[in-house]
Amino acid sequence: MIKNFFLFLGLLSSVTYFSQEAETKKAKMDFYFNPSLNIGYNLQNRDHNFTNSQYIEPKRIGKIAYGMTAIGGYNFLPNFAIGTGFKYSFIEDNYHLVYWMIQPKIIFSPGDRPFYIDLNYGKQLNHSAISDSEFWGARLGVMVSYSKRLSQEGGITFEGYQLNGKSSGFFIGLSYGITIFSNKNYTGYGED
Repeated sequence: MIKNFFLFLGLLSSVTYFSQEAETKKAKMDFYFNPSLNIGYNLQNRDHNFTNSQYIEPKRIGKIAYGMTAIGGYNFLPNFAIGTGFKYSFIEDNYHLVYWMIQPKIIFSPGDRPFYIDLNYGKQLNHSAISDSEFWGARLGVMVSYSKRLSQEGGITFEGYQLNGKSSGFFIGLSYGITIFSNKNYTGYGED
């Protein structure tokens, strides 16, 4: 009885060892670094009526904003990664804002051409014409593999800023960046 059990166990292990079935596990990037550039247009309506107030009115936010981000993170599930890093944003003269941000990333169809959704939240680190601001947003885009450990990406950004304790602008824009990752087998370039 014990000999038959070990014989059955040996046959079962040899079948799984010698099978030529492709690996069904989805790939992960593992550690990644993602620098990117973005530009956006303010969709929030601006009030052009000026009042004759004796008090200084806050400066209105401009129509164009641009910036750059640098995010490092870890892709620990095939469809989910989390990262943190810094964002520089220029909104208006003297509004040079540096944010610490957190970025969960949802990845659809990982591999050579994944579609992704980044959810962003940032809190201001520096002191500028304003202080204690924050932003929230999302980025929808596509990554295109370029080599074993490098992908380029492009996407559409949606960002809302809260300056001086109130909503001060909602920007829609474009983003372009690269992603450098540690798993060389994440894309087709890494398969030998």
